[in-house]
Amino acid sequence: MIHSFHLATVPARLGATALLRPPTPADVIGPDHLEPLSLMRLGAPVVSPDRLQLRRLAAFAQWRDEEDLVRFLERDPLGQRLDAGWHVRLEFVRRWSTIAALDGLPARAGTMHQDDPVVAVTLARMKIPEIPRFLHHGRPVERLVRDHPGVTLALAALRPPRTISTFSIWRSVRDMVEMVHGRAPVPDPGRHSAAMRERERRDFHHEFATYRFRPLSEHGSWAGRSGYVPWGGAGAGEGEGG
Repeated sequence: MIHSFHLATVPARLGATALLRPPTPADVIGPDHLEPLSLMRLGAPVVSPDRLQLRRLAAFAQWRDEEDLVRFLERDPLGQRLDAGWHVRLEFVRRWSTIAALDGLPARAGTMHQDDPVVAVTLARMKIPEIPRFLHHGRPVERLVRDHPGVTLALAALRPPRTISTFSIWRSVRDMVEMVHGRAPVPDPGRHSAAMRERERRDFHHEFATYRFRPLSEHGSWAGRSGYVPWGGAGAGEGEGG
């Protein structure tokens, strides 16, 4: 099994079609599951064009193997558009909670060193009445992640009316874990912990899961650059990130 996360600029009509009718295994060649999402700018105002960008498409996918991913990128019309952008191929390591669409993943499939680069993906199905409250508590966390010195790429994406996802590449497991536990070397480092306490008090979501991945390979470019994964850190640390 392999996962991937993709970023691409597409025609607005194709972006809208993907969001309104997400591909299923019966529709496309290859993926066990594919989540098309419209990019948001982290920390953007709640009412803003940056909160729904139909031409800037993200996709998070699970595949039986890498050959299925390559076949999709080569042969499927949506896959060809994604192939013209940027993507990272991922090895699943760990999850917290689960969503029905990816319910076959074990809680843990491996370990990582503290200095390994790591990719984090969250996927949530919102309770629609809770979305204003979620945005109120979530936007400070967006800014925390966006501005963290340990992040090389961070973004948020959504598929109306209730699917929201975040994606981030971290220089090390240590950087990510310190942010989660409020020990980041930034102003007001406890923003993530505060949002998690609020979620425990009254959940924002019908479903919510956080996934940790080991990056395997990076392809293409996004926003005029490539090399978002800091490969030099892989395997350099001692001990496991948990």
